[in-house]
Amino acid sequence: MPPRKRAADASAARRTVARILKPQGRRGEVAAEILTDFPERLLELRRVWLWDGEKTPESVEVERVWFHKNFVVFKFAGVDSINAAQALRGSEVQVEESPALPAHTYFVSDLIGCRVVDLASGAELGTVRELVVTGGTDLLSVRDVAGRELLIPFAQEICRRIAPDDRLIEVLLPEGLADLNP
Repeated sequence: MPPRKRAADASAARRTVARILKPQGRRGEVAAEILTDFPERLLELRRVWLWDGEKTPESVEVERVWFHKNFVVFKFAGVDSINAAQALRGSEVQVEESPALPAHTYFVSDLIGCRVVDLASGAELGTVRELVVTGGTDLLSVRDVAGRELLIPFAQEICRRIAPDDRLIEVLLPEGLADLNP
């Protein structure tokens, strides 16, 4: 594991802006999935927190950042080999919490893990696992307890109430939508 400074305050509010997918190059660079609606802000990052989902996030210096195809590429201080970059696979790149967002705008990380409830039946449909970016209307990938996936358009007409603080999204599904994803 590369040398990284432990975050001074593990309870600080942070937002996930990218998820490391793989090494990119031979000098420790990593390619990451972009998880923000403001990717241009990634170019300004000088220090981020890396979180593996279990341990306390650790602060690390960003030496360089650039876009390549549909990914953002990071070069972190102390990560100088393919093996060191490989050790970061799956880690989330986090930043300090941003100021409040405009109405009807959400951080992807706030949607992940929300329960999805159908307003018509009251049935719990599952939990949001990811936001699928389509180039048109994005889709909520919702998994039920049996592991089945339901793709729900992330649109105000369907997602009637989005309450990230309550970890809840209430939807009114168009007739037949649930049957499209058996």
